[in-house]
Parts: sequence; C-alpha cells; structure tokens
Amino acid sequence: MSHRTGNTTSEVSARVGVQELVARLRALPASAFDGTETIRALLTEMPVSEASLAPYLTWDRQHYTRNLIDKTDLYELLAICWEVGQGSSVHNHRGQNCWMAAPMGSLLVENFHVGFEDSQTGKCQLTASNTVELTAANPCAVDPREPVHRVVNPRTANQRAVTLHVYSRPFDSCVVYSPEQGTCGDIRLHYNTAFGKPVPSTW
Repeated sequence: MSHRTGNTTSEVSARVGVQELVARLRALPASAFDGTETIRALLTEMPVSEASLAPYLTWDRQHYTRNLIDKTDLYELLAICWEVGQGSSVHNHRGQNCWMAAPMGSLLVENFHVGFEDSQTGKCQLTASNTVELTAANPCAVDPREPVHRVVNPRTANQRAVTLHVYSRPFDSCVVYSPEQGTCGDIRLHYNTAFGKPVPSTW
C-alpha cells in the first residue's frame, strides 16, 4: 500500500492492550512481514490503548525518544514519544518494511522522492512528494517504492503524541537526508528504553 489516507472516518476500533498486539505479531508467519497490507490491517484492527503503553513511555524536551517494546528476528516494535513540535530527520529504513500507528495524537508523515543519492560523496537530491495524516484511525505503511520520509508532531496540534512503529526486520542504522542542503549520511540508531528500562546512552 502506498502512503495515502486509507480510512477517512474518525472511528477507532475498541482499544487493546499492547501485549495483545505483541501476541498477534509473534503469531504471524514470516511472509506477513514481506508485504505491507497484513500488518497495516492488523494495526487498524487493533488500536492500542494509551494506558497499556505507560510502562514504555519516556519524554525528552530536546528530542523524541525511541522505546523498545518487543523484538524478534522478524520485527521490532517501538513506541516513539514526541513533545509538541518535535519531528524526525528525513530518513530511510535500510530497505526494510515499516508500519506506523498513532495511539495518541495526530502527526504528519512527510514523504520524499529521491532523485539521486551518492553515498560515497554524501550528496543527494530530494523533492517532497506527499503528506499523510497519522492518527489512531489511520495507521499507515511506508511505501517500499518510495520509503524516504519524516514524521512530525506539528505545533498546531498542541499536544504530546505517541506513535507505534513496527520494523521488519530490525536494523540499527539508517541514512538521514537534508533536502535543503542536498546531503545524506549514515547514523546509528539507539533506544532510550528497552522493555521499560533505561538504556545507557553511547553518545
């Protein structure tokens, strides 16, 4: 599925505990993570309750936080916490699939088309393609054909936000891009917490 608004209604299915979602993810065959529709449909069917996420949520005024909930060889599930106005860099996912849901808040997923990318020189050329609203009623899948994007918790929303991210398969680095500067480069990814416990920073 490409990035587009798939559910125009604000209705949300009954909320479930995050461990119910984990149980369903762990029961899926490997093939479910190869395409994008199965997991997107699961996130639509099983919106997660904010209360069940409480043990995994941490906040930082300087930067969004990445909080690991579950991890197997097939996938990892993260809760990302965004203060008002926080956003990610423009980035890719190392060729892996990614799905996002928003148990709390309303965010924007801004997608980009990569005209060219030269990892040797760190040069690239990106143009904005489209923007998708990410809400509890509208989970989305990153389009494998155009996977470069950023996530923003807009100041106009005036509220904290939490997003759930399913990545298959797990990866620990990605490419970040500056559309304005026309530059790109690798960064290492880290967790702020793992399974509800702080992870010492290696930065």
